Amino acid sequence: MDDNKMVGGKVKKPGKRGRKPAKIDLKAKLERSRQSARECRARKKLRYQYLEELVSSKERAICALREELEMYKQWCSAMDQGKIPSEIKALLTGDEQKPPQGGGIKVSKNNKNNNNASTNGQS
Repeated sequence: MDDNKMVGGKVKKPGKRGRKPAKIDLKAKLERSRQSARECRARKKLRYQYLEELVSSKERAICALREELEMYKQWCSAMDQGKIPSEIKALLTGDEQKPPQGGGIKVSKNNKNNNNASTNGQS
């Protein structure tokens, strides 16, 4: 027991402490590194695709809102000239409060324009 040391009631053998490093094959390590890099590039590509789709959807929403704003500006300028747009007349009389035939609650601008064309044709 000359080579062994007594520490805390346990016998310790001489040598390096801790876990011995595993002998990893250099080629396997390089291949794992390459695979990790491929996966990283794939994740990056997916993230950029997601962000590009997000940007394009936000741009479409902005365009739709700009068109709606332009429509409201035209309504305001018409009202400033003393004319009441037919869309506002329809809102005031409650014509558009009835649910559309499609079953949806929201009325799109295209439906409003189509309603105006049919109303204008009857007048």
